[in-house]
Amino acid sequence: MPKFTRRGFIAATAAAGTLRIAPSMATKPPVRRVLTLVYDKSLGMMRAVDRLVP
Repeated sequence: MPKFTRRGFIAATAAAGTLRIAPSMATKPPVRRVLTLVYDKSLGMMRAVDRLVP
């Protein structure tokens, strides 16, 4: 096992995390969450509706 310094360990961990996450970020478009408050007549009150917008 190679001897890592603290800085080297952090760099290696960050590089491994980037390689793991990068392919999924390239294939999926960014998604926003939109929270809307609507009045529900059947409940007689406001309720929150959460939508995902590409």
